[in-house]
Amino acid sequence: MAEPNLQGKTNPFNIVVIVAALGYFVDVYDLILFGIVKDASLMGIGITDPQQIKTEGVFLLNMQLIGLLLGGIVWGILGDKKGRMSTLFMTILLYSLANIANGFVQNIEQYAVLRFIAGFGLAGELGVSITLVSEVMTKETRAWGSSLVSFIGILGASLAFFVAKFGRKEAYWVGGVLGLMLL
Repeated sequence: MAEPNLQGKTNPFNIVVIVAALGYFVDVYDLILFGIVKDASLMGIGITDPQQIKTEGVFLLNMQLIGLLLGGIVWGILGDKKGRMSTLFMTILLYSLANIANGFVQNIEQYAVLRFIAGFGLAGELGVSITLVSEVMTKETRAWGSSLVSFIGILGASLAFFVAKFGRKEAYWVGGVLGLMLL
């Protein structure tokens, strides 16, 4: 009996793992970026009262978290029904476009809708990615693939801190463009 072809299933540097890792990089970038630029972005749309900044910041975070919760359910179902790779690309496209749009917000209502959409898109990326990695690697090597995805993702947080120094709008645009480039 012939041995199964395991080429690519043992190497964590295969295309699926790399796309998953870069997707998670942009995912973590956006999640961390919001916390970094939240106050400055609220001041940028005219909210200057410290108590209101805190209240609206919590509201926006809640909108993002609701998006994450609902997105996790929807993307999980879509990944099973429509395929994980196409679902992965849809999640990246959605949160990338939402990220770009976040740089253009003019009021709290727009910001809330876009944080919900970004959260919704962000929710599916990691789950779909890790599932894909688990499917394309052997049981002996999938931990290496998952670890690579996690490591690259954490680097996204570092980039968010660096890019945020150039301005809140620019930081959102960079995140969105990075996601679109990944596609």
